Amino acid sequence: MPEGDTVFLAAARLRGALDGKALTRSDFRVPRYATLDLRGQVVESVGSYGKHLFVRTAAVSIHTHLKMEGVWRVYRPGQKWTKPAFTARLVLATEEAEAVGFSLGLVEVLRRDDEHTAIEHLGPDLLGPNWDPDEAVRRLRERPDRPIGLALLDQRNLAGIGNIYRSEICFLRRVHPATPVGRVADLAGLVDEAHAVLTKAARHPPWRALAYGRQRQPCRRCGHGMVVHLLADDEVERAERGIYFCPRCQPVPD
Repeated sequence: MPEGDTVFLAAARLRGALDGKALTRSDFRVPRYATLDLRGQVVESVGSYGKHLFVRTAAVSIHTHLKMEGVWRVYRPGQKWTKPAFTARLVLATEEAEAVGFSLGLVEVLRRDDEHTAIEHLGPDLLGPNWDPDEAVRRLRERPDRPIGLALLDQRNLAGIGNIYRSEICFLRRVHPATPVGRVADLAGLVDEAHAVLTKAARHPPWRALAYGRQRQPCRRCGHGMVVHLLADDEVERAERGIYFCPRCQPVPD
């Protein structure tokens, strides 16, 4: 699943293509908005919050979420798309560019005044200008018995972390992912690590994983074999997703 840095970078690409430009075509390939025509409206801004992306005109905010397989691509007018056309769910075009959202998990159009309803349930945005680490720590501490590996995935605590970065954050802090939040020795330090990891990934790509996807490979820190375990609960997602860690560097909590 794309994470906060992917959406942040997608917003930057769309900003370069659309910001300040009048739309010459809008093609919403979802039934609810099939007849909506935004031609002539000027894109005033493009932004992200966690895993949510917004393209704003004076009247509306186009809210999209990539979910598992979504991606935004920008093309020159007439350029051949690099993804199958039947997977396109939204096209926004100007005289100079064509932005296409493929396999988007969510497409909705909100009044500008209602944009807050899409994100008001979320925790602080790790890549946002108003990042608030104290609020993130406070939200995490509300459930002290919850494993940190699950709490980090919950966007209501802090917005932007997915399966890749929860593995990296726990690895860097030497915290076993099953450790209850209340027993993480330096929760504020872990939250600061999360901010540093996503900021580096978003602002200085490409980024190389230290833990994610490295099962049965040697730990980059101690050489012990890395493992992957399943963590899941109904509050995050029904699907179980593996979290990668080093059993020597990240021992099971006593």
